[in-house]
Parts: sequence; C-alpha cells; structure tokens
Amino acid sequence: MTTTAPAPVTAPADTRKWWALAVVGLAQLLVIIDTTIVNIALPTAQADLGMSDVARQWAITAYTLAFGGLLLLGGRLADRLGRKNTLIVGALGFAAASALGGMAAGPGLLIGARAAQGAFAALLAPSTLSLLTITFTEAKERAKAFGIFSAIMMSGGAVGLVAGGALAEYASWRWCLYVNLPIAIAAAIAGWFVLPTVRGHRETRLDWLSGVLGSAGIAGLVYGFSEAAPRGWGSPVVLGTLIAAVVLLAGFVFRQARVRNPLLPLHILADRARSSGFLTIAVAAFGMFGMFLFLTYQLQAIMGFGALGAGLAFLPFLLGNVTVSTLLTRRLIPRTGPRPLLVIGLLLMAAGLAGLTQLSVDTSYWSLVLPVELVMGAGAGLAMPTVMNIATARVEPKDAGVASAFITTSQQVGASIGTASLNTIAASATASVAGLALPAATVHGYAVANGWAAAIVAAGAIAVGALVRGK
Repeated sequence: MTTTAPAPVTAPADTRKWWALAVVGLAQLLVIIDTTIVNIALPTAQADLGMSDVARQWAITAYTLAFGGLLLLGGRLADRLGRKNTLIVGALGFAAASALGGMAAGPGLLIGARAAQGAFAALLAPSTLSLLTITFTEAKERAKAFGIFSAIMMSGGAVGLVAGGALAEYASWRWCLYVNLPIAIAAAIAGWFVLPTVRGHRETRLDWLSGVLGSAGIAGLVYGFSEAAPRGWGSPVVLGTLIAAVVLLAGFVFRQARVRNPLLPLHILADRARSSGFLTIAVAAFGMFGMFLFLTYQLQAIMGFGALGAGLAFLPFLLGNVTVSTLLTRRLIPRTGPRPLLVIGLLLMAAGLAGLTQLSVDTSYWSLVLPVELVMGAGAGLAMPTVMNIATARVEPKDAGVASAFITTSQQVGASIGTASLNTIAASATASVAGLALPAATVHGYAVANGWAAAIVAAGAIAVGALVRGK
C-alpha cells in the first residue's frame, strides 16, 4: 500500500501574510486620515491659537504640499533602503511630528509640524503598497488583499471626518493630532516583527536633480490649485505658480528619458493598463474630495448637523466602499479583468455626483445624501481595488516603490485639483445668482460644481475604457 506524504504546513506563513496586511493597512490609514481629520477641528484650532485665515489655510496646505511634492522621492528611497525600513522610520517620524503639532502654542509650530507630517507620510506611503505587491502574489489572495487595502485608502478620508468630528466635539482639536501616536507606534512595532524583510536595491542611485524638479513641480501644481480658490484663477500668484510647475514637470520628464537611473522610469507609464489605473485614481479623487468638501458644508451650515453628526453622516460612503471592495470586486477581478470594473466604478461615482446637482436648502439626508453616498462608495469599491492590482502588476522589484508612490501622487494631485477647481466653480455659480438668499445661492453653487464634477468623472471613465485592452 502506498502512502502520500502530508502536505507541508503553510498556515503560519499565510497567517503572517495577513498580519502584514493589517500593519500595512494601519500605516496607510494613518496617512489618509490625516488629509481630513484636521479639517473639521480647524475652526477650534484657529480660535485657540489666534491664527489668521491665511495661516489656517496653511495648516492644510503645508501637509499636502510636503506629501504630494516628496512622494516620488520617498518611493525611490523605499526602493533603495528597503520598504520595511522606510515604513518604520516614516511611521515613527509621523508620530513625532504629530506630537509636536498637538503641543503647538502658536501657528508657526503647528504649520511646521504639519509639513513634517507630510514629509514622513511621503516616505511611509510608497512602502505600504509595494510591500503588499511582494507579499501577495497569488491571484485570488492578491485580489482580496488589494480589496481590503483600497477600502482603507478610499475610505480613510471619511473615517478622518468622523474621527475629527468626535474629537473636536468631545475632546480637543489637539487630539486630532495626538490620536496618530498610538496608531503610528503600533504600526512601527508590529511592522518590525511581521513585515517581510526585502533587500534594498542599493544599486538604484538617487538622481537628486530629478528629485528637485519633480518635487518642486508637483508642489507647485498642488499649491497653485490650492490658492486658486481664495485668490481666483486670474491671480498672478496662481498663474505664475502653475506655469512654473508645468515648466518644472516638463524638465522632469525630459530628464527621466535621458538619465541612467531615473526617479520615475517612463516605462512605468508606458503600460496602457497601468496608466489607466493612475488616471482612474486621479479622476476618482477629483470627484470624491469635492464631494467631501461640499457635503461637509451642506451638512453643517445648511442642514444643521454638528461636527460629530456630520462625520457620522459619511458612514454610508464607507459602508458602500468596504462592502463592494471586499465582498464583490475581489471575486470579479480574476473573471472580468480590469476594464469593466474601472469604467463601471467611475460611472457610478459620476452618477452619484450627478445626483448632488439636486441639492437645495430643503434637501433631505435620507432621500438624497445617503443614496448618493452609497452609490459613490460602491463605485469606489469597484474601481480602487482594480487600480491597486493593475498599477503594481508586472513592475520590476527595484521599481515597486516608485510605482506605488505614483499611485498616491495621482490621488493627491487629483484631490488637490478637484478641491480647488470645484470650489472656484461653486463660488462663481453662487455669485452669479445674487438675487437669491445667501443659503440658497450657496447651495446652488454646490449643485453646479457637482454637475461639473460628474461630467469630468464620466469623461474619465470613457478615457479609461479606451486605454485598457483585454483582461
């Protein structure tokens, strides 16, 4: 009688994988939450620290500028030094910067701490996705892991609004920064034990001139669009900054085509499927962060929600996103390929934004806002896990960090452009109906801006459908 040897035990290795996903998700949540958690608490911080309106704006802009501007450099450092190392250093640095910001006695220290948070986030964020890429290689496991990760990435903004509202209402604005400490320290300590140790690619030399050109160009783009709302598109500062950003980015691309070790290898962008992923996340962030902005004001200023109530009102978006991305998308990706999921996901988001063109001073949360959030959350749940899969597939190990960084860069630029341009459109539409009472005119502006956002996201869906070919 022949016997069959027992199969090798793989449970511990599999368990370690999922613990690694938990650590990576925690680290990514730290980065994404901080893009919105301070927003709701900012009025209280402004009054407490005696900040001017300009300084208040910089408490947000300092973070986004440092984060968006340094992401590509952070991705290359992750490739060179090892992703586990850069994730741990990034998390601990983020914790230290958060502690400084929470202790701030004046606007200067708060703004400086926010810039430091952004810099360490730019080191941490590329490490998360590239670690997932090398940890999960089997198709079904990869789809499940990326579904969970993308739900964290796209829902973090809503979680930040909920947490910021609760902390601002029941504790202090300072806790919107202190809350990062236990999360960051837990991610760093757990990461030391469960994350895979991958050798850094020391042969990948850093091109510092490319770093300066790329970082300055992206920072200029983010800053120019951020300042468009308060200053107007015709402002010399806005126009000058955007022109300088375009020139710097053109110089960056020119250099990438000619140096031996480019900061962003152009072959990463040459793949049609991967480029469609970058475009998808930029377009989705454009519409989603605009939705967050307008609904935050609609809920609080028009509908009378408190800070915590407004945060909780975004939970249906979170529910739709998590449910679809974890239960449905991971099963569909291997069967359908990326194209239908990307296109349908963006079209659902566009439909949700189109629904918000019906906003008025008498809008009901239950009949309009809640269904819109569910639809947009479902759209994000279809598109984003797919983006994570195709944007990192078939990337050489030595380029995984910078490819991952460009996903977050695309999201940051899309969110910044969307927030600034849609805010400007809303302000112009409000001014054009001066005969209406102020609340009605303001809501009219929100409705018009959401119509533009819906059209742009729908156009993005068409472009993505044209880019992707096959399964």
